[in-house]
Amino acid sequence: MKKPFPFSAIVGQEQMKQAMVLTAIDPGIGGVLVFGDRGTGKSTAVRALAALLPLIKAVEGCPVNSARPEDCPEWAQVTSTTVVERATPVVDLPLGVTEDRVVGALDIERALTRGEKAFEPGLLARANRGYLYIDEVNLLEDHIVDLLLDVAQSGENVVEREGLSIRHPARFVLVGSGNPEEGELRPQLLDRFGLSVEVRSPRDVDTRVEVITRRDAYDADHETFMEKWGAEDMQLRGRILSARAALPTLKTPNTVLHDCAALCIALGSDGLRGELTLLRAARAQAAFEGHDAVGREHLRSVATMALSHRLRRDPLDEAGSTTRVERCVAEVLP
Repeated sequence: MKKPFPFSAIVGQEQMKQAMVLTAIDPGIGGVLVFGDRGTGKSTAVRALAALLPLIKAVEGCPVNSARPEDCPEWAQVTSTTVVERATPVVDLPLGVTEDRVVGALDIERALTRGEKAFEPGLLARANRGYLYIDEVNLLEDHIVDLLLDVAQSGENVVEREGLSIRHPARFVLVGSGNPEEGELRPQLLDRFGLSVEVRSPRDVDTRVEVITRRDAYDADHETFMEKWGAEDMQLRGRILSARAALPTLKTPNTVLHDCAALCIALGSDGLRGELTLLRAARAQAAFEGHDAVGREHLRSVATMALSHRLRRDPLDEAGSTTRVERCVAEVLP
């Protein structure tokens, strides 16, 4: 079985890769929404991210990836106290998925064969402390969207059905991709994504040739290709771990807080989530670059992806939200 295409080998799409790296450094940023043309590497980047992410420590056999034995839910009946390292979970949520499959339900097999009332965990349990990926997120059914909104707000999955009363942590980074031509995303769910980026098909010949060359090498000589780019991925993983360690001691001057508020006021963004996300993303960017304090340059670097999806629509502005943010950044943060 082939390993996923290496994250470092993805050609172009720098903003998409930047957004995913920032959420790996600080999952509290709130996830990434990637909208754009078909065949632009959206799904490839998510698969590659799974292989890139650092390992997590979790109790052996725990269905919600608890870091400590005392955190394992009682219903799971985990007897092991061994803590092992495992890959950061990246769970796919397919279109047409049922609510039972997402939240979990009564284990029918055990109920019929043993007469026991037991809980069968769903996708939200598997995604805890990891990533939940939704391709074509704009086509997701409304009742599943409502469910995700509740869990994203509370960080906990609550199941009250079929005589079961179950709670378990469900904290994950939400990653969604889609094609805007196939439908818009509900504003309530859109606001739950910390960062949003748009991807386009490359317009220059050299970039497209490089995409073809790397994909062909990946298929033709998989081992050699993975050996070359796997080393690049390991270096990037090391930078992510270093940035995570640096975050707690990173300095945030009051001038940066003022800049965050001034930019969001100038843009007319809804609520205060924009400032908070902008600040967290800028801090992650500063840590990734190895700086000991957040600066205006870090705000400029992440402003578009943190704010463009939070603006009220202006039908008279043909430039679009991304251009509006860029224009405002140039005025407020010269």
